[in-house]
Amino acid sequence: MSKYYLNYIDELESEAIYILREVYAQFQNPVLLFSGGKDSIVMTHLAKKAFYPCKIPFPLLHIDTGHNFPETIKFRDELVHKLDVNLIVGSVQESIEKGEVTEEKGKNATRNALQTTTLLNTIETNKIDCAIGGGRRDEEKSRAKERFFSHRDDFGQWDPKNQRPELWSLFNGKYFEGEHFRVFPISNWTEMDIWNYIKREKIDIPSLYFSHDRQVLWRNNSWIPYSEYLILENHEEILTKKVRFRTLGDITITGGIESHADTIEKIILEISKMRQTERGNRSDDKRSETAMEDRKKQGYF
Repeated sequence: MSKYYLNYIDELESEAIYILREVYAQFQNPVLLFSGGKDSIVMTHLAKKAFYPCKIPFPLLHIDTGHNFPETIKFRDELVHKLDVNLIVGSVQESIEKGEVTEEKGKNATRNALQTTTLLNTIETNKIDCAIGGGRRDEEKSRAKERFFSHRDDFGQWDPKNQRPELWSLFNGKYFEGEHFRVFPISNWTEMDIWNYIKREKIDIPSLYFSHDRQVLWRNNSWIPYSEYLILENHEEILTKKVRFRTLGDITITGGIESHADTIEKIILEISKMRQTERGNRSDDKRSETAMEDRKKQGYF
């Protein structure tokens, strides 16, 4: 890795830490959104550095779909114990049982969209005024429309055409009663930056990101992991493939790629040759051209 690139990573880290400290200075009750994916893990590591030697001064918030990779939940619980931080869990299953949302039916059913209601209810119940997320501008086109400080109205909705200017690294966190903010400290990072930072900082990540044997089936141009939540069609065949996952989400919609990258160095080399974004294997993003933006306007991450 070149000296220039190391300096660039330092700049990204400094920017993210500055934003995290701004959040703590401006908001009364922030949380860090934690999915168990690499971006939220890096965010947690940055928060640890930002407030060292003190503990991370705000809770982690996980919206639990109930359709998780078991490895993700195990990693989450071990990390929370290691860092000695508070964890808030919003349950999509509870939202379904309360009649707040209706579970989708059919082969392509997913709980991904249902997370929005659970997230907004959790924010309201816990009086959260800022939710820190790990969104990056290179993930998906609607992500590129976000500011670092993303205002949400009293319905939790996002208006991409009505955002505040962010000049000279000045961030306006003013809000009215019932409103809140989403903040994205690693917005300027790329997938490659994330992996180089993980390598440099020696950050532990779930085994799902490394190549491993797994039972999968071919659906929506991706290798979808077999689980009890899938409804199989007659022509679908369960195979054992050596796969890894570039992004983690609901197990029913997270597609893997065939890969032999079983080390961080091999992952970095593999990514350097990729021509598709990491969310290209997420079937929930394939529902329409504006699937992500539509969900974000309604209050999604």
